[in-house]
Amino acid sequence: MADAAAAVSSPVTAPDRNAAPRRVLLIAPHDSYRTAPFLVAAKARGIEVLIASEAKYSLVSAYAQGLHLDLGDTQASLQTILREAQRRPFAAVLGSDDASTELAALAAAELGLPHNPTAAVHLARRKDLARARLAQAGVPVPRHWRLDLTRPLAAQTGDIRFPCVLKPVALAASRGVIRADNLDQLTQAAARIQVLLARAELREAEERETILVEEFIPGFEVAVEGLLTQGQLEILTIFDKPDPLDGPYFEETYYITPSRLDAATQQVLRETISSASAAYGLREGPIHAECRINDRGVWILEVAARTIGGLCGRLLRFGTGSSLEELVLMHALGERPELNSETGGAGVLMIPIPQAGILRRVEGVLAAGKVSYIDEVMINVREGYELVPLPEGSSYLGFIFARAPSAALAEAALRAAHACLRVVVMPLWKGVSI
Repeated sequence: MADAAAAVSSPVTAPDRNAAPRRVLLIAPHDSYRTAPFLVAAKARGIEVLIASEAKYSLVSAYAQGLHLDLGDTQASLQTILREAQRRPFAAVLGSDDASTELAALAAAELGLPHNPTAAVHLARRKDLARARLAQAGVPVPRHWRLDLTRPLAAQTGDIRFPCVLKPVALAASRGVIRADNLDQLTQAAARIQVLLARAELREAEERETILVEEFIPGFEVAVEGLLTQGQLEILTIFDKPDPLDGPYFEETYYITPSRLDAATQQVLRETISSASAAYGLREGPIHAECRINDRGVWILEVAARTIGGLCGRLLRFGTGSSLEELVLMHALGERPELNSETGGAGVLMIPIPQAGILRRVEGVLAAGKVSYIDEVMINVREGYELVPLPEGSSYLGFIFARAPSAALAEAALRAAHACLRVVVMPLWKGVSI
């Protein structure tokens, strides 16, 4: 995929970054968890942020008063952004989520601002293309296959080895990711994912019609936050995921930092993520990587050209109270705060949805909040709303945050707080209104 410069008429003259105002365009879907943390960070640093999103009704002033785009029409959205930049220049353009990073790269390229090549961002978002590129570049990847849902599966499964994992090629947060230990399970999982993809509102037909199948990688899983500057990777933090993620679904729960991996393993992790970023062609801005580690080495699950999802970025503090979002904004503006992380440990539990149905109530929230080292318990789903667990679901019940003198104490606090909660769910009977 080429940069948009060749496809756009009336190119905009690149601004002088030293003279440009500290004004940032943040392209963010309406349902993004990332918008509020970026707005808070911008206010703390005196940075002006304009939100660009779909033209939907919103009670949130940043969306209502922001730039309205048709995210289904890339070129129309790009022209809207360029007209706004001519009216008042931007010093940087950022995408908050996978759905907006490609458009952000296109706009930054046309405006002459630091950016990732759009082809690199596309690779990072598309799991099947990413696997092929990593293999081509010599980065260790599991054996993998593509299933074309427009063709009979029987003719495509002969070479697949078990256990394996099926994944949509363009969804995030473990949505639609299912382990299969035999051919029957693979067939059932493919059918289930096909239904999910038909409802997922993916714009590209290939993304609705393709499943990535890859050899299951056993091992310990971590998430990594980093920043790229002219292709050089700086690791900000490593999150341990202490619970085993062996399937059949892959719901992420606990993220704990700092990592308890030894220094040698962390160095290999850094080198592998750096190699993957280079293989994609990523050069500027935040990256979020997911990796598995076993006795065969470090294996890349993904390297996304964005920050961590959900509210997990709250765990990071840099310098004198700087957040991850502050750091990303300042990096985009060419400014560099100190990177001295706070001491101690921190963790988050993304509260899993225990079963499908209608949420009646969550009991024990006050007790969970009184557990030592717990900072906050957030329930994001309102009573009366439908709960959809993985692999079809795409959200969590809420979050529990902890800060403690050590990573181990933070993890123990989260487990104790979670044990206080009781989620009361009423079954959802099809055809019956509630």
